[in-house]
Amino acid sequence: MPTLSRPTETLAAALVESFTEPVTTGAVSASEQVRAPQARFTSTAPRELVHRAAVAEVFLTGWHRTGENRFALTAQWPRGHSFFTPVDRCYDPLLLAETIRQVGTLLAHAEYGVPLGHQFLMWDLHQSLHSGHIRVGAAPADLELAVTCHDIRRRGRRLAGMRYEVTLYRDGRATASGGASFDCTTAQVYRRMRGERAHAVQRRPLPPAVAPSSVSRLLDMDVVLSPTEAPLRWQLRADEQHPVLFDHPVDHFPGMVLVEAARQAAQAAHPDRPFLPAAMHSEFHRYAELDAPCWLSAEVLTPIGSGSRAVRVTGHQDGQAVYTSVLEAGA
Repeated sequence: MPTLSRPTETLAAALVESFTEPVTTGAVSASEQVRAPQARFTSTAPRELVHRAAVAEVFLTGWHRTGENRFALTAQWPRGHSFFTPVDRCYDPLLLAETIRQVGTLLAHAEYGVPLGHQFLMWDLHQSLHSGHIRVGAAPADLELAVTCHDIRRRGRRLAGMRYEVTLYRDGRATASGGASFDCTTAQVYRRMRGERAHAVQRRPLPPAVAPSSVSRLLDMDVVLSPTEAPLRWQLRADEQHPVLFDHPVDHFPGMVLVEAARQAAQAAHPDRPFLPAAMHSEFHRYAELDAPCWLSAEVLTPIGSGSRAVRVTGHQDGQAVYTSVLEAGA
């Protein structure tokens, strides 16, 4: 979860002051939290707070505190998106993953005082759809999120990391849930930690893509898998000029690229019908570097006819595990 180049502290304070809502007090239920009158969908949250350069890629629209380490947020998903395209008239589940990711960075900056310019390292990301999938309707989906933060760690007075859980509501009904954990550090510490790779770029030609149709994609540029001679094994590929996967310059493959690679691998392992994940759980062990091949493999976990489909996708680079994702879909 890399950040953009650092704006001034004054800008950070102004952004937070302009877009946060008054603190509410008293014990309220989760559904009451997210349906508080402060919730609005009239504008997006500041793009800086969710580490996005393009305003069009910001899905959160507001937030306010509802209690100690509890928050209510609002979000909107568009009916159509250039990359998170609907499948069988349902929203792409990775829209939920990206929304959950944005929740963590927004709250870290706006509510826990993390300065803009700090770097974030996501350790895990999970999500589950409660009943079927979220269907695309006749208007954009206005969503409400109840968030609880815990396992909060500080380094002195600064937030060093935390875990958070999200429940997503649509039309007042709990529709999905998920969460993530992350560490954050100063730009100076990050540069020392990354060393020469703090300015890494892909130095090799982009490897060829698998057939887009085999991973439920239409364009080569949206494919993040390159074929190998072994079945269910690929090389990770992603064009740094991709306007969504690389919304801004970074020195490693973003976590959302790895999650998308897991989803495409799961689809490639089930070529007979769409693989729309109802649940995903990803754990990230180290950075996926841009300047070395990253190899992905898929293992089908459920037998044919079992009533569900599950796949474990693992990524390795230089002989070390980078991440693991387990995805589940209906039969």
